[in-house]
Amino acid sequence: MKKTIDRWAEKLESLLEKGGTRKDIALLAVSGIALLVSIFGADALPFDPAWIAVILCGVPIILEAVIGLVTAFDIKADVLVSLALAASLFIGEDFAAGEVAFIMQLGALLEDLTVARARAGIEKLVDLSPRTARVINGGEEKMIPAEQVSPGDMIRVLPGETIPADGVVTAGRTSVDQAVMTGESLPVDKAEGDEVSSGTVNQFGAFEMRAERTGEDSSIQRMIRLVRSADAGKAKIVGIADRWATWIVVTALAAAIITGIATGEIIRAVTILVVFCPCALVLATPTAIMAAIGNAAKHGFLVREGDALERLAKVKKAAFDKTGTLTYGVPEVTAVESGGTGEKELYMLTAAAEQLSEHPLGKAVVSCFKRDHGEKLPEAHDFDMIPGRGVEALAGGKKVTAGNAALMEERGIELTPELRQRAEAHISEGCTVIYTAVNGRAAGFIALSDTVRGDSRAVIAGLKGIGVSPVLLTGDNRNAAGKIASELDIDEVYAECLPEDKLDIIESFQGNGMPVCMVGDGINDAPALKKAEVGIAMGGVGSDIAVEAADIALANDEVRELPHLLALSKRMMLTIKCNLTFSMVLNFAAVILAITGILDPVVGALVHNAGSVIVIINSAFLLKWKKKH
Repeated sequence: MKKTIDRWAEKLESLLEKGGTRKDIALLAVSGIALLVSIFGADALPFDPAWIAVILCGVPIILEAVIGLVTAFDIKADVLVSLALAASLFIGEDFAAGEVAFIMQLGALLEDLTVARARAGIEKLVDLSPRTARVINGGEEKMIPAEQVSPGDMIRVLPGETIPADGVVTAGRTSVDQAVMTGESLPVDKAEGDEVSSGTVNQFGAFEMRAERTGEDSSIQRMIRLVRSADAGKAKIVGIADRWATWIVVTALAAAIITGIATGEIIRAVTILVVFCPCALVLATPTAIMAAIGNAAKHGFLVREGDALERLAKVKKAAFDKTGTLTYGVPEVTAVESGGTGEKELYMLTAAAEQLSEHPLGKAVVSCFKRDHGEKLPEAHDFDMIPGRGVEALAGGKKVTAGNAALMEERGIELTPELRQRAEAHISEGCTVIYTAVNGRAAGFIALSDTVRGDSRAVIAGLKGIGVSPVLLTGDNRNAAGKIASELDIDEVYAECLPEDKLDIIESFQGNGMPVCMVGDGINDAPALKKAEVGIAMGGVGSDIAVEAADIALANDEVRELPHLLALSKRMMLTIKCNLTFSMVLNFAAVILAITGILDPVVGALVHNAGSVIVIINSAFLLKWKKKH
């Protein structure tokens, strides 16, 4: 019931947010029209239409400023805006007041549109938690809620079920999909004495296990806590105008008071407050961010956090998950090594025996054979799948045994030292080997491995070119990680990483003053994606939880544009700095002109309005900016 209520509350909040945005746009449109009428047709009306902009746009600003000052003595940009509004109205410059209010609300709307509500995706992670467990007591099997499992309980896990607790296999053999914890693309064979983790999925064989860590101590619950803690530790960037607001307000008030006293002309003091109003300053950041987000979208990036690009510009390291990110995450046949039988025949017989297998390795052999040779496979008869070992079948009139070295040993099939040596050479490079025997004699082996994405090398080189160091973080073994890192010229490699290991590594980089972005696709990457300055997830092949944890999602799973994204973020910050510098110089120049009496409030409002337009135009250039290769 609570979950249902929470979901409805979230939907209601979303509707209110959308409604609020539409209302703000409508009010701004009405205010803008009123200001135009005030310029060109106010004489025909009984009142100045600029008052519509003052009421619709100005009143909310004043209320927010008063509430902030009264409740927390919080001085933000809206305090100075309120002073400028009040001063303009006091001397009868209604248009100046309405124009200032309109520009400030426009800036606020743009800023709101660039900031997306963060969603941790923790509910989806919780859904992965096992619901029930088959506990064996006195030879009888009883189904109980997973949270009631205690350390020492004996549990039976059937094929397709989620493992309910961390523990050790006590009987049976199987293969376990550990992607949720390690990101490995292939199931891992498990036998008596091997450890298994909660939240991972039993693939093929039934087995029994002894529970060791349960409830809040289990692996999946630790993962949930990691995501929550990482999200809570990520600070949000404060707007430039609000950060500088205190001294801007003090400076503006001091200049206005001194000028008013020295000249005896209150209009000069009011003009100072109007031109000091930080309209262009408020627009400097959100307009640049919105333009950069539009540019990023054209290159396949969906930016979910408004300030993500600001954080990305500071990044000095880019940490990558391997499987599914730099690689395709799908095993491919990389070598067929014969031990007597012809290579094509060995390949065909192995594929024929594997064509009824549900194991990813078996499916890979079949699909690769059809792709490489395009021939119809012989039918398989008397098929038998041995969990954690391999398969046996009659194919092409021959008995074919295909699997790991343990299966060969169990069937009494001798692997020659020369064949083992050739296989070890592939294993040392991170490949998985399937040995094949025909009619009880070793015939050779097939080597499979994950393959690098075509653009990954260019991506790593591109990142190095803009001063960002690549790092490989993977749950795969050291051999597989080392091979990929060598291919891609990545010097810093961390293999066999659990989710907490990736999180610790990210924290160590940050502790050493090295801001880092994390690029990943798996559930096991979620804590690191949350903890990093910026998390970038593969939107297509990536898990929903990884995408929810990230700040930016790759809509088309193409990593080749990643250097462009980082270069764009740096270019965006340069544009923001130029906007800020221009707006401050313009403000101070206008203040000097106001002090000398050259500017009156209306002309002053138009001057900083022109400054706002220039800032917007400068930001718009980001829409079509491209990284030079």
